[in-house]
Amino acid sequence: MGAPIHWVVPMTQDEKGFFKALGARIAELRGGLGMTQQQFADVLGVTQQVIGSYEIGRRRVPVSALPALARALAVSVEDLIGESRQPGKRGPSPKIQQQLERITQLPKPKQKFVMEMLDTVLQQQGR
Repeated sequence: MGAPIHWVVPMTQDEKGFFKALGARIAELRGGLGMTQQQFADVLGVTQQVIGSYEIGRRRVPVSALPALARALAVSVEDLIGESRQPGKRGPSPKIQQQLERITQLPKPKQKFVMEMLDTVLQQQGR
């Protein structure tokens, strides 16, 4: 048997719109974390060109990649694909969520320092 055949199916207009919007969200979230395309690609184990293609909507993001993308960007898959959650559920803003995720990656002494700073600011606010 020969090599498997890969069919290239052109994107519909709806798909183009979806993948452009998804790519824009990926780029925005990645930038919010202060990561370059190359750094993000390294985290995901893909090339920078793949990330670039996702971010401009030229390439479909595989469904199987969504959980890893969401984890790397510190958001839910629903938030990543632009599906709003049920109304009434409140949680931290995406930026705070991203910052908390980044804080958990710091060494323990730095985490302690950040927590002490937050405690100080919040105590001052409570006065």
